[in-house]
Amino acid sequence: MNEIFWPQGYLPGTTENFASNEVIVAGLSAADVWPFLVNAPLWPTYYANSADIRFYDGKGPILENGVRFYFSTFGFPVEAQVTEYQAPVAGQPGRVAWHGWAGENDTRLDVHHAWLIEDLSGGRVRILTQETQKGKPAEELAKARPNPMINGHQEWLDGLVEAARKN
Repeated sequence: MNEIFWPQGYLPGTTENFASNEVIVAGLSAADVWPFLVNAPLWPTYYANSADIRFYDGKGPILENGVRFYFSTFGFPVEAQVTEYQAPVAGQPGRVAWHGWAGENDTRLDVHHAWLIEDLSGGRVRILTQETQKGKPAEELAKARPNPMINGHQEWLDGLVEAARKN
């Protein structure tokens, strides 16, 4: 199976917080799931922890390399920019990632949130989402129990699968 590509400074284990969630489900393909992930205004329809999605520079609603956007999640107003975008094609997984940031100085949070969607044998799809975080808020999130990042991202994955199944 494939893995996430990490930019310098965001390798898991070297930042203040890391979350990894994955599902493998039968009966869906990467092509079924992809449109629900990359059309950011759809997120709130299946993931209650996302809201206020806006794009800059006349871009959107589909994510693509370099696109700047805004959304709120986990109580943070997140500015973001897509740093990786590759739609799934035969033999190649879909990849989308963004750098997100919120706050300033001691309240500054920087994240790299990446998604990988790949077809597996037997009519299955694997959806992996991982996020590394830097900054004081990331330290606090890492200590929280239950872990809000793990639980929140699992809700995102479950909602994404349900949305694709309904289509």
